Amino acid sequence: MTQPLILASTSPYRRELLARLGLPFQVSNPQTDETPLPDEAPESMALRLSEAKARAVASNHPDALIIGSDQVATVDGKIFGKPGTHARAVEQLHALSGKTVNFFTGLCLYNARTDRAEVRGISTLVSFRQLSDSEIENYLRREPAYNCAGSAKSEGLGIALLRSMQGDDPNALIGLPLIALCDLLRNQGVAIL
Repeated sequence: MTQPLILASTSPYRRELLARLGLPFQVSNPQTDETPLPDEAPESMALRLSEAKARAVASNHPDALIIGSDQVATVDGKIFGKPGTHARAVEQLHALSGKTVNFFTGLCLYNARTDRAEVRGISTLVSFRQLSDSEIENYLRREPAYNCAGSAKSEGLGIALLRSMQGDDPNALIGLPLIALCDLLRNQGVAIL
């Protein structure tokens, strides 16, 4: 690679996913305000924030290819973010029980050298089973998914909460759509294989 690769994220999940490609990369904290704009659609917000995160670290990495990603979980137009606490996670899982959730992931590859950004959006539809109170409590005791949108880790025990998933890239649900990222990296001349 002729340019450094930077992941504009502090997410351990995104870091782990990017490491699968075997490319050298660094991590930088984008410190981006994730507040939705007035009347902003969830999908637009994820796309905007993915690019904002990538651009936020460009001043420290002016010659780099920078990856930004953001994800929103929505049901009936309502956004479900990271719960942060046990009580909010319980509340989220009750609200998502028996519903199909759109996990929309925005992905940006920003070339700081050329000031060119490519942005993509990837949807994953996840159907939750009807969940009992005890299933929700047992799950959160065993896997406190307080830093995951929708309060469930599909790559862990959270898979037991789900009925089905539909999407083009299973990695998108975890937070970094690697299939789309490979396309974006190839567009920038990065040889992955």
